[in-house]
Amino acid sequence: MELTINVIDAFTDATFKGNPAAVIITENWLSVDLMQSIAVENNLSETAFVKKIDNQHYEIRWFSPITEIDFCGHATLAASFVIFSKSNGLKTINFFAKAVGDLSVTKMDNGYIQMSFPNRKPKVIDDIPLALLNGLSIKPAEVLLNDQGYFVVYEQEADVLNVIPNNELLKQLAPFDVVVTSKSSEYDFISRYFWPANGGDEDPVTGSIHSGLAPYWASKLNKSKLIAYQASKRGGKLICSIEGSKVYISGKAVQYLEGKITV
Repeated sequence: MELTINVIDAFTDATFKGNPAAVIITENWLSVDLMQSIAVENNLSETAFVKKIDNQHYEIRWFSPITEIDFCGHATLAASFVIFSKSNGLKTINFFAKAVGDLSVTKMDNGYIQMSFPNRKPKVIDDIPLALLNGLSIKPAEVLLNDQGYFVVYEQEADVLNVIPNNELLKQLAPFDVVVTSKSSEYDFISRYFWPANGGDEDPVTGSIHSGLAPYWASKLNKSKLIAYQASKRGGKLICSIEGSKVYISGKAVQYLEGKITV
């Protein structure tokens, strides 16, 4: 069987920046074992498998090299980029994902792709796991939690940039991942994302976690529109806005590769 594969750098306008994701669009689902094997072979943060329903409606699933993921923003952006690129005049796509429901995506006139995600604002916790406290080289100012991960808030931007994770300890927090974040001098806020239990050591740019980061910082900064930067080695910029139960996350993407795989 031959499949078309696209590799897209998401949340960037320059190749070799942002977060790369593979995208495979099919008429019918492949087996779970095959999808996982392809994701392992690709060895990217995520491979998005997309099942076409019609020109505007699709189902989507995301696989890291380790496991299937409930929710992935950058691979959704990558999949949207591929679909928009192949469909002249198409402005809106609707994805369905089992864990998060319907996701609406719009191609904006300014070149950004805007994704509508559920608001997953985290809640403050008092009982902080020792694996989290001992798994980060800098003590948190505050810790919160949502369905995806622990949110570690720092008072200084330098703490986010300089913190060293112990991923063997953070792995013990499964199924949760860890995001560290602070206010920023250049952006509204910055973050880094560690996910050794589900994908790898540090994710370059994580769209899904911004459905929690954006509402958190919106309430702290008293503003509904924010510019975020994920401060990994590759780095990525995200435009976020909050409207009630929805978080809109926008980014750009660029094509890196289009090819065929034989499985």
